[in-house]
Formats: sequence, structure tokens, C-alpha cells
Amino acid sequence: MLSDKSFPVIEATLPLVGSRIGEITPKFYARLFAAHPELLDGLFSRSNQRNGNQQQALAGSIAAFASHLVSHPGTLPETVLSRIAHRHASLGITEPQYQVVYEHLFAAIAEDLAEVITPEIAEAWTEVYWLMADALIKLEKGLYAAQANGKMWTPWKVAAKTPAGTGSMTFTLEPGDDTPITPALPGQYVSVKVTLPDGLRQVRQYSLSGDAGTSRSFTTKKDDGGEVSPVLHNTVEVGDILEISNPYGEITLKEGDGPVVLASAGIGCTPTASILRSLAESGSDRQVLVLHAESSLDSWALRDQMTDDVERLEGAELQLWLEQPVAGTKEGFMSLREVDLPANASLYLCGPLPFMKNIRNEAINAGIPATKIHYEVFGPDIWLAN
Repeated sequence: MLSDKSFPVIEATLPLVGSRIGEITPKFYARLFAAHPELLDGLFSRSNQRNGNQQQALAGSIAAFASHLVSHPGTLPETVLSRIAHRHASLGITEPQYQVVYEHLFAAIAEDLAEVITPEIAEAWTEVYWLMADALIKLEKGLYAAQANGKMWTPWKVAAKTPAGTGSMTFTLEPGDDTPITPALPGQYVSVKVTLPDGLRQVRQYSLSGDAGTSRSFTTKKDDGGEVSPVLHNTVEVGDILEISNPYGEITLKEGDGPVVLASAGIGCTPTASILRSLAESGSDRQVLVLHAESSLDSWALRDQMTDDVERLEGAELQLWLEQPVAGTKEGFMSLREVDLPANASLYLCGPLPFMKNIRNEAINAGIPATKIHYEVFGPDIWLAN
């Protein structure tokens, strides 16, 4: 809870700090990496630094947290915090690193707002930062403690490397040693660490696209804008060892017997395919509506897996949107206005941010409560603060 002393200060300065945070965060990262260049080796994404995604993610999370404290006193934005905590745990973020971030972030704030910042303003925003940091530290400790092992990275051997649609590849892994394995839940993801040609280690998260449990398989698009996927496609071969994190992610299939709607676009089908596979494997009698959007039928990375699982489920239906339509598909981009949504449905959503924002808005307009809309975001999600 934000203190009575800090509340009016944050309320008054939030518009200013919010408007400047996009300029503050590049200065913060410049300071951070100048002091700690080792953080770019196996932790922070170099490609996300180049394209600005990491700055947007930080800006979005801080602004959303401060806005929530002002708009909803006495509560915390638990959904956003949980998503961040899972992402942090998948990267191995530790408690001391929050102090490092604080030091350089607030030096950047003081630099950018030198003409207006006062000790009172600095104290109030320090309180905001540590309220958020302390909440995340607590959540992350719980996530680490729930794992079957105390290791951040464990070795997994590539058992198969299979083309999956145009430009995508499915990697099937088996344990590389006898480290205890944490069973993965449908919809969760793992972090994969590789060494780039220049020697720098980089990490990327991939949703587990096949069976969950103690197996590991993920599907990745080669040209996804990052540096990890090209290495996986071009360099990694069957028999090679990859460093993989424990599974994380809180967007998993909720228990119950109500209808399930799985909506995805492009490679965003990976977590929804995992959920669909779990329903098929369990012989679920829930009503399942699978909605997918793709540029072309050949581009659909998990086409065979998803269509087979739909056929295995008596209560499942598939609707497909293609920019290059074929018989039995819809043309163009997905719209829920074209769908007869089942009553009391839970919606699971993954894909590019514009796609998710549009489908989420349409779902709410169609009467699906926001609490029953679950989505996985790999990247900045500033729009969630709106």
C-alpha cells in the first residue's frame, strides 16, 4: 500500500514521469550496462535493447504499477506482477539485482528530471519502486521454491529437429543428465540459452508446444526478430545439448468443465496447441472452440498437431482465418464478430500484440468477463495499463 505521504506526490507527478519514462529508460540501460556489461551475457536480450522492446517493457510495468496504486489504493496489480515474476524467474533474476536496477534507474530519473525533481518526489518514487520490487521478489522466491531442482539451467539433448510449416522448426528435447525434472503445465514456457557467433550468450523464451509433463518440445519461427532462433535453426543439430530453464508461465488451463476458446495467430499457436493437446490426451468432454489466424495454410507451424487433436475431441471445433484462403477457411484477419461464442467460455489468447488487443476488446464486447480472458505476452504490454 502506498503511504499517505507519497500518495499525493505520485498522483501529481505520474503524468510527468509517465510522459518521460520512455526517455528515462534508455539512459538507465546505458548506465546499467556501462557499470555491469556482464548482464548482457545470458540475461538481457541484446536484440530487445536494439529495437527498444526492453525499454518499453520496463516503462510499461512501472507506469502500470504506479497507476494502479493511485487508481486502486490498498491493492496490487496481481495479474501483471505474476506475469513479470514468471518471466523474471525464467531468466534467473535474483534479489540483489533489484538493488542494482534501483541504483541506475534512479540516477537516470534524477538526470532526466533534474530541473523539477525534489527530495520529496524522489522519496515517493523510491517507495513505488520498492513496493513493486518487494512484491516481485516474494513471488519469484515462491516460484523458485516450487521447482523440482534448485538449478537455473539444466542440460537437455536435442532428440529431433522437425520442420513445422514455412520457416518454423519444432525441437524435441530429452534430459541431458539426471537432474530432477519439474513437470510443465500446458501453456507454460521455458527459456533457452545459446551462444551467438560472436561468443555472447543470449536467452529467449519459447512456449512448450507439445505434450507437457516431463517432456520438452518447442516450436520457433526462424525469422522472429531475435538472435536466438536463427542459431537454433542454422547451428543446433540433433544430439546437441541446450541449456534450458525450468518451466514457467501462469497462463495455463484452469480446472473446470466450462467451454474453452483457444484463439491464436501465427506462431502464437504454440501455447494454445499445448493446452489443446492436454485436453485431447485427457479425453476431455469440455466444449472446445479453436480459432487460428495465419497468412497461409503452409505457414501454420502446428497444423497437423492441432487438427489431429481437434478430431480426437468430440466437443471440439476449428475455425481458421487465412490471408490466402482455401476452401473451408475464412478470408482475412480473425474477428470474434464472426464467431458464435459459447456461453460462460474461458478464452486463452496468444499472438502479436495488435491481434491480442483487438481480440480481447471484441471478447469483452461479446460479454466474456475480463477475468476469464487469459493471454500470454512475449514482449511489452503497455496496452494492459489502459
